[in-house]
Amino acid sequence: MTLDDLTTPCLVLDLAVLKRNLALMEAAVARHPGLRLRPHLKTAKSREVARLAAPGFGPITVSTLAEARYFAEGGWRDQIYAVGITPQKLDAVAALNAAGAAVKVITDDVEAARAIAAHPGRVDALAEVDVGEARGGVALDSPVLPEIAAALGKRLAGVISHSGHSYGGRTIEDMAAIAEAERLGIVTAAERLRAAGHAVPIVSLGSSPTAMHAARMDGVTEVRAGVYMFGDLFQAQLHTHPAEDIAVMVLASVIGRRPERNTLLLDAGALALSKDRSTQAAPRDWGFGRVVGPDGSPLPGEPMVARAYQEHGEVHSDAPLPFDRLPIGARLRVVPNHTCLTAAAHDRYHVVDGGTEVIAVWDRVNGW
Repeated sequence: MTLDDLTTPCLVLDLAVLKRNLALMEAAVARHPGLRLRPHLKTAKSREVARLAAPGFGPITVSTLAEARYFAEGGWRDQIYAVGITPQKLDAVAALNAAGAAVKVITDDVEAARAIAAHPGRVDALAEVDVGEARGGVALDSPVLPEIAAALGKRLAGVISHSGHSYGGRTIEDMAAIAEAERLGIVTAAERLRAAGHAVPIVSLGSSPTAMHAARMDGVTEVRAGVYMFGDLFQAQLHTHPAEDIAVMVLASVIGRRPERNTLLLDAGALALSKDRSTQAAPRDWGFGRVVGPDGSPLPGEPMVARAYQEHGEVHSDAPLPFDRLPIGARLRVVPNHTCLTAAAHDRYHVVDGGTEVIAVWDRVNGW
């Protein structure tokens, strides 16, 4: 089977690129003695990808209970469910742990910490701290942090942070500076709790750009990163991976041709690509995705999906499009702005290895 045999739109995963991206992150983490990588599977949501990213059923990070269950049933027991927990979800986590998993949760709330401590099942938690993103997490100097630790008691597993604000950087120096601020913040939080008499075995931080470019990681036990596996147009501009190493693309078909306007219509719109505009503020804006040839090769004028409707993508280009080579039904690929959201629209990967032959079909878990 080749890509020509597939119904479009669908998701294509290049195994060779995936392996290069995994090796690049593994080498970055290996620069720091004693640091372990806990890959975040929120982007891939696939056991087949996990076999490569976390071999030997190594520790992973997840973002939904559906992922936690899917990966636990597949053999990945050591997990951090890295979204603030609600008391209503504790029964599900405890049930997974009773069945042999070791799913840890996170919280930045004292009342939630008390609910975790009071739960009859086995549930450990990490206290989430804010190192600059201003999303989840308590401030490093907040009195709430030791209150959470005290409420959790022996169920305190460590501290955790996410440097999503690294996405605002543009240079490798930016990423290194944000990484050091995160490292210093999370280590300070751990030391503060240890000084209060708490054991803090896990000191966990992460984002793909900072994991790639951190100059030092002393005091940190593990790093979490996820989008690096596939890459996307935005991460390429953050220097997380080489610009050409984007492993996931959407295969689409030409459904309309407008030579007088130098535009094409594709059968991949907002529901297949997402409407994420993460490159809008980046040095190069790729609209709703870069359009390349069926084999991934560049097209004249570097066309992009400039407008995305529910099931239509409108392609614009700075150079004349090769309409003679693009009849109705011709296949093209769309490189995603934000691969996490693009992949979330699909239920499987059609795997290639540098070509157009489909060598495997890998499932993924969606929903919550």
